[in-house]
Amino acid sequence: MEHSRVSIFIFCMSFVCFFLSTQARWHHHHTKHKHHTHHHKISEISAPPFPAPEPSDPLAPEPSSPFAPDPTDPLAPEPSTPLAPEPSSPFAPDPTDPLAPEPSTLLAPEPSSSFAPEPSSPSDDGNANNSTGVFDVRKFGAIGDGVTDDTEAFKIAWDSACQVNSAVLHVPYGFSFMIQSTIFTGSCQGGLVFQVDGTLIPPDGPDLWPKNNSKRQWLVFYRVNGMSLQGGGLIDGRGQKWWDLPCKPHKGINRTTLSGPCDSPIAIRFFMSSNLTVQGLKVKNSPQFHFRFDGCKNVHVESLHITAPALSPNTDGIHIENTNGVEIYNSVISNGDDCISIGSGCYDIDIKNLTCGPGHGISIGSLGNHNSRACVSNITVRDSVIKVSDNGVRIKTWQGGSGAVSGITFSNIHMESVRNPIIIDQFYCLTKDCTNQTSAVYVSDILYESIKGTYDIRSPPMHFVCSDSFPCTNITLSDIELLPSQGDIILDPFCWNAYGALETLTIPPVSCLIEGIPRSIFDNKDMGYC
Repeated sequence: MEHSRVSIFIFCMSFVCFFLSTQARWHHHHTKHKHHTHHHKISEISAPPFPAPEPSDPLAPEPSSPFAPDPTDPLAPEPSTPLAPEPSSPFAPDPTDPLAPEPSTLLAPEPSSSFAPEPSSPSDDGNANNSTGVFDVRKFGAIGDGVTDDTEAFKIAWDSACQVNSAVLHVPYGFSFMIQSTIFTGSCQGGLVFQVDGTLIPPDGPDLWPKNNSKRQWLVFYRVNGMSLQGGGLIDGRGQKWWDLPCKPHKGINRTTLSGPCDSPIAIRFFMSSNLTVQGLKVKNSPQFHFRFDGCKNVHVESLHITAPALSPNTDGIHIENTNGVEIYNSVISNGDDCISIGSGCYDIDIKNLTCGPGHGISIGSLGNHNSRACVSNITVRDSVIKVSDNGVRIKTWQGGSGAVSGITFSNIHMESVRNPIIIDQFYCLTKDCTNQTSAVYVSDILYESIKGTYDIRSPPMHFVCSDSFPCTNITLSDIELLPSQGDIILDPFCWNAYGALETLTIPPVSCLIEGIPRSIFDNKDMGYC
């Protein structure tokens, strides 16, 4: 019996030990499993390296904008800087574009946008392999502080964008880039866009202009085909110190000049280029011409705003030379010289809805200087306003020249206090000692229709002064109504060797035009040869 009790006691103790051992092992396994599961959950919800901006953050850039600041970009400005493109920017995604990202991946695009390049990748270093097609000049080293020389960065950016079809070279909003005299050379791939949303400036005056750089031009586009220069930015020529050179007309009583270096740069020049678009820009204070198109064809200019002080010398808004197929529409120009000047070798030019002045008006010429041959034809200026200007619509030629101006139409133009609303001057001369010469550029087939408004009483409202040897012919006036801006004395038009006719009665009456064709036209077989 005693033996039996001992056996039962040993059995119970063994069972208790086994039970406690099992519980400890189960508790250890369960605790280990819980720790593993907790660690796994942490790896699943680990934070991204760059947290996405909350939708309510007003400073957060729109993910869909290709020009929004990159949070990893050390060149990006402080968040308070308004770098987001303006609502009218052509670079927001098009909601109808089948290649646009899904709506769930970006904020709603601006409704007025029409052009949608892919957004830039944060890791994009701006090299020639840029898959987005957008080349931000800051990615190439441009600083944009208005002091640092950013010329080299722009050259590298241009060379890279030039190799990519439909590339966009972007000058971002909120920065001011100083660039030396530079030539941007083609040929490039088609569809290149030079998008200026920021500000471009040259060195401030001739003293800071590098001695080995040309002082006749600043930004030149050479042999470029199919390019657009556009944007809502500013190109500031910083011309004041150039205008103050002793060789330039002083602002004194006699407007005297002194000898000395006088070269001054044209702000923007297109040379031997084609299929160009220039639109939307603001350009001001060029040292000389603001734009010059030389040896170009198929040029479309739209919605430019060009300004310079009324006494700034030789600051023509747009000068065209040896260029054809030009459209200049919906633009505003005020400066110290011609709003638009058309030189030799130009034809098929259409100017519409231009607001011009103060300035020197719209001019064909001057032509025939230094006994040269000049040919201009098929020019139309229509639906425009010229105000507070020395001239309205003008044709000016030097004595001694040759060639012809023909097929010119000035239509539906409103004058506001213009000194010479309608003028042909074949005795154009900048000094008082020009010698009389028999040869001249032949002027014919000129139509003035629906030209109305007021004129400055210092000069007659119509002025036709033509060559003795090569008179102007086929001048036609229709629906002309020009009244004095002050007083009630109406001055008579002035004519000299001008042949033409009236289609309607005019105000003031024109009685000085000669009917028919002069005999000299038939006697001179070489007249007007082009």
